[in-house]
Amino acid sequence: MSPAQRRLAHAAPRTADGFVSRWTPVGGLRLHVRSRAAGVGPPWVLLHGLAVSHRYLMPTAAALTGGPVHVPDLPGFGLSGKPRQVYNVEQHCAVVAAWMDAEGLTGARVLANSLGCQVAVELAAQRPDLVSALVLVGPTVDPAAPTAAAQAGRWLVDLAREDPRQASIIAADVRDARPRRILSTLRLSVRHRIDHRLPLVQAPVLFLRGEHDPIAPTRWLAQAARLTPEAVTGVVPAAAHNAITTAGVVVARLAVAFADRYAART
Repeated sequence: MSPAQRRLAHAAPRTADGFVSRWTPVGGLRLHVRSRAAGVGPPWVLLHGLAVSHRYLMPTAAALTGGPVHVPDLPGFGLSGKPRQVYNVEQHCAVVAAWMDAEGLTGARVLANSLGCQVAVELAAQRPDLVSALVLVGPTVDPAAPTAAAQAGRWLVDLAREDPRQASIIAADVRDARPRRILSTLRLSVRHRIDHRLPLVQAPVLFLRGEHDPIAPTRWLAQAARLTPEAVTGVVPAAAHNAITTAGVVVARLAVAFADRYAART
């Protein structure tokens, strides 16, 4: 990733490259959202993974074209409020849905990574009116590694494959979330059976994985696609689990092409 991408990732709450920070009261907490209002078409909503925040999604967010782009920090992460309670996937989904309702966002193109994919799938299953297309990058949890220990083991393998230039972004995100919340969220996330929820998704889904991602292996993506009524898969060359950070331009191009193709059919 480039120095300019790192600067944009660290910019909030300052305005940068058209992105501004806003805090919206949702369910008793202040939800931070990084937004770029410019654009025509369905809005993009980006959902981050475990331990991280809007920051590591900014390389992809900045490269998206079409409608407005919104990148919320889930409760307890990034610049959002830090509730005492650690939220599970369904609770994160409820907050995202309430925020989208408050903002009048419907038919969004939802792009997510890792844990964010679980929230996105839950959102599409529960509130199909809010989602017109899903782009899921490195989705968790692979049923072949269903425990927190198994997921942590895969994460350690991934760590050695990631671009070290993103280290300052990840460090800032971990500082904001705190290790205790991260570990508790991991334990809750493995209880959510994304494989049981995918058959309920009505929106078209693009499953992506970084070429070297051990957390979302090829076999798991193929299984996820088979479980989903309308889905295709793809690979981001030379990337690991955080493809949305290290290959944001590529991910954005694939996401826009996919969403536009399906929009043209309706």
